[in-house]
Amino acid sequence: MSAERRTGLSRRRFVTGTLGASAALGTGATLGGCAAAASDPTTHAARFVPFDGATQTGITALPVPARGLMAAFSVQAPDRAGLSTLFTDLTDEIRSLMGGHPPAVRDPAFPPVDSGVLGENPPPDDLSVVVGAGASLFDDRFGLADRRPTELVTMPFLANDRLDPARSHGDLLLTLEAGHTDTLQFALRQLMRRTRGELVLHWLIDGYTRGSGVASAGGTPRNLLGFKDGTANLDAGDQAVTDRHVWVDAADGAPDWAVGGSYQAVRVIRMFVEFWDRTQLAEQEAIIGRHKGSGAPLGMPNEFDDPNYAEDPEGARVALDAHIRLANPRTPETADNLILRRGFSFARGFDGAGRLDQGLAFVSYQRSLEQGFLAVQDRLSGEPLEEYILPEGGGFFFALPGVTGPDRFLGDAMLG
Repeated sequence: MSAERRTGLSRRRFVTGTLGASAALGTGATLGGCAAAASDPTTHAARFVPFDGATQTGITALPVPARGLMAAFSVQAPDRAGLSTLFTDLTDEIRSLMGGHPPAVRDPAFPPVDSGVLGENPPPDDLSVVVGAGASLFDDRFGLADRRPTELVTMPFLANDRLDPARSHGDLLLTLEAGHTDTLQFALRQLMRRTRGELVLHWLIDGYTRGSGVASAGGTPRNLLGFKDGTANLDAGDQAVTDRHVWVDAADGAPDWAVGGSYQAVRVIRMFVEFWDRTQLAEQEAIIGRHKGSGAPLGMPNEFDDPNYAEDPEGARVALDAHIRLANPRTPETADNLILRRGFSFARGFDGAGRLDQGLAFVSYQRSLEQGFLAVQDRLSGEPLEEYILPEGGGFFFALPGVTGPDRFLGDAMLG
């Protein structure tokens, strides 16, 4: 967008007070948050999500539940044997939580085996837990340096970032989804209780996927900028699509153990919503590239219409630097850059300058970071939307392959 089209207060002036009063953190990426299909309690019967599978089932489970939480940890296991015990315990606890197993009965002279938040028989609530390993897990502590997934690195500072180390990276990331907050908190406490000798919490963020009763008439939820979000997301239920774009394959040059895993990009993106709310509608739509009401590409009548950039080579209808055009140009050359997005919105109160602390916890899964998230991010560098967002934290992780039987545990091939 040209400078002539920008009016009013700039984002950099707007956030001066914010950054002076409280440290801003950092992120920036495509703003597609969750899959287009999100749970609606009026139409969806909650279930226990299956745990076993060649891939971690929470990555593609549909519909997307209404709530999300991510917790990153530092691993304190003393050695590789301790790390193996950690992953064994995690697997056992996650299988129990996702299966809704009733808690064991214990002598009342001892602390109970769970918090009791969900009662004696935890109800089905679409709970899933995905375990991801950070690049730091493959240092010299556990002798795993030669087993690091080929593209897994510590997330660098990218365009527009102001990353807070206290809210970035981590040895291990747990990504939880469920229909209700109490289910997430129950699961998190159980996992932390089970692993308290090996894991120390590093950062945490929770929020909602906009899937419970607030989806637009067309079914696509909206982000905190008010635009439909997830229109062009990958179909997580299409095995051919996920095989091509999500799961690491034996032909990718990754270690053998990593086949069936997925690179996970996490970006905690602060949105300056008050500044956005004072921006003209025409400018908002030009920045995004869609009509705010219908979600249709500019100049088109329907949300799912192809933007047909070939017929708009000069950007007269959808600007060349519009978010949707940069994120997905829809060309043969960018066909391998598609990613599966599965994030959630957050609202953390307000900052020291009295401004709302809201935004998007962006999550994407992809077969390749270079071909997926990083390729998309490179195209978005310098986009007009950067005036309204600020990347604060997150990291790169590798979602481990799934568990294929009761005698297996998450990461066993990595540690074997």
